[in-house]
Amino acid sequence: MTESSFDALHPPSRELLDDCVHCGFCLPTCPTYQLWGEEMDSPRGRIYLMDLAERGEIGLSGAFTQHIDACLGCMACVTACPSGVQYNRLLETTRPQIERNVPRTRSDRLFRDGIFALFPYRRRLRAAAIFGLAYQKLGLARIAERVLPPRLRATQALMPPVQLRDAFATLPRRVRPEGEVRRRVAMLSGCVQDVFFHQVNVATQRVLAAEGCEVLTPRSQGCCGALGLHAGREEHAIKHARRTIETFEKLPVDNIVVNVAGCGSSMKEYADLLGDDPVWAERARAFSAKVRDVNELLAELGPQAERHPIRAKAAYHDACHLGHAQGIRAEPRAVLRTIPELDVVDLPEAELCCGSAGIYNMVQPEAAAELGRRKAGNIRAVNPDLLVTANPGCLLQIGRYLDSGIPMLHPVQLLDASIQGLPVSGPG
Repeated sequence: MTESSFDALHPPSRELLDDCVHCGFCLPTCPTYQLWGEEMDSPRGRIYLMDLAERGEIGLSGAFTQHIDACLGCMACVTACPSGVQYNRLLETTRPQIERNVPRTRSDRLFRDGIFALFPYRRRLRAAAIFGLAYQKLGLARIAERVLPPRLRATQALMPPVQLRDAFATLPRRVRPEGEVRRRVAMLSGCVQDVFFHQVNVATQRVLAAEGCEVLTPRSQGCCGALGLHAGREEHAIKHARRTIETFEKLPVDNIVVNVAGCGSSMKEYADLLGDDPVWAERARAFSAKVRDVNELLAELGPQAERHPIRAKAAYHDACHLGHAQGIRAEPRAVLRTIPELDVVDLPEAELCCGSAGIYNMVQPEAAAELGRRKAGNIRAVNPDLLVTANPGCLLQIGRYLDSGIPMLHPVQLLDASIQGLPVSGPG
């Protein structure tokens, strides 16, 4: 028997590979297959490549890495698959194999290392926010658009309007409801979320308190490891998962609430990530069992606070790691429909990713741009007054290509405005 091209550390499971019957139900929902029509850029094509590599019939470098790198990891195929193929687990065991065993070009390695040296760290992001503000004030983006290489051009174009007051603001450690405590929760404040979308965290605390939750937000928390997990940086993901568990497990709470789809998806997978570690496996399982997306928790609790009308048409965009990875689709819509007079509408091609996908829109800018423009066109087609989505990456990506003055908000911001009886404003 030919030796596998994968190393012995968590290779893709033969059992999971054999689950795929190559029926093709995944093809219409796969963003890269829709863009290029290439079999090896579809889920079943990538599974076929994994199968060949597991049998030792192909190596991991070259075409194998190219097609796996091109995958967004949006998990639309998991939703579409009638056979229950766990493509998410296959991808998340394949990408670390590439990171360990396939040398990248110097420029590619440096660019990826730069992302992971910055984005998971709030202090570094705050320093970057100061630079970003000067960058925007001096109008350097227009010059950069002409001279930077594609990856750096895409990265700078995704930079949100910087508000230093929000970037350096801190959240209260404890927020109590006025009446009876229905649920005690701890909140993940996040990295990019807390620096560039701080007002989403503020709204989350306020809405949860209005709905009867006591909210604890520990200052000592850091990155949850989501970016690393989705990009194949397993050591990074494990390190930050352990730290997150240590931070939150000692808090006397019923749930751990997350308002970022990608973070919530990863935190619910800690039991798999740390499953073969005898010291951490049970702690990870107990932690993951408590994790709830904020929309999930609000739908579970049911409305308590009075809502004021918002007379608007709101287009709801399913963040992939909320809708596909976590299976949370009905809950955000149900929560939004508690707002009187709000008309919630779905988008054409709702299952297709917007092109954000963690670091994808930075490392694969051309494909991400095509998907971003396609998503923006589908949003304009329903002529909404507002766009609502539950992930900061989606807000940044769509904002780059929508360019139409449509306010874009996290669902909790819209709910917060309704509870307070305030006019709706954008995510900053």
